[in-house]
Amino acid sequence: MPWDARDTMSLRTEFVLFASQDGANIRSLCRRFGISPATGYKWLQRWAVEGEPGLQDRPRTPHHSPNRSSDDVTALLRMAHERHERWGARKIKRWLEDQGHRMPAFSTVHNLMARHGLLPGTAPGIPATGRFEHDAPNRLWQMDFKGHFPFGGGRCHPLTLLDDHSRFSLCLTHCTDERRETVQQQLVSVFERYGLPDRMTMDNGSPWGVP
Repeated sequence: MPWDARDTMSLRTEFVLFASQDGANIRSLCRRFGISPATGYKWLQRWAVEGEPGLQDRPRTPHHSPNRSSDDVTALLRMAHERHERWGARKIKRWLEDQGHRMPAFSTVHNLMARHGLLPGTAPGIPATGRFEHDAPNRLWQMDFKGHFPFGGGRCHPLTLLDDHSRFSLCLTHCTDERRETVQQQLVSVFERYGLPDRMTMDNGSPWGVP
């Protein structure tokens, strides 16, 4: 059942006091108080930042508002992180969207998770550098060979080509070598299908390190 409207502030205060104790089982407390984990983490977040005033209701914003409250998003991220502690920002974002939640851009999700210590191997309070991302497809493509391994009596050299903005895989194919001619042949096929990018980036190794 939802919060009792007769004493909402007392219930919220009681919840955050219990949930703030060391070793508290947040999901169990949410069931006990009849609220969702996302709601529980939202009140914990507001309590930690604002104290008791943060537990008061706020004016509702339109569902489509681009300025969705960051503490609401953080509450969802905390809930997802509790279920999937080893997941990074991209998988968490996709999982929450699959659950029907509207999420901000990947860079915002990544920064919020880093700020609150929700990324694997991070701690709260460490500022996130984020990842530079071009603002439209075909602005920058990233190309790389992902090692090589024995295959069919020869060797397989996986060639990858990724659009920086959308993270769409433009090409993932096996090559028998890493020669310039082999790469050019694959690029011609990609260019014919997706057009030309403004720029491409790759390391300085063979074959693209040669003029």
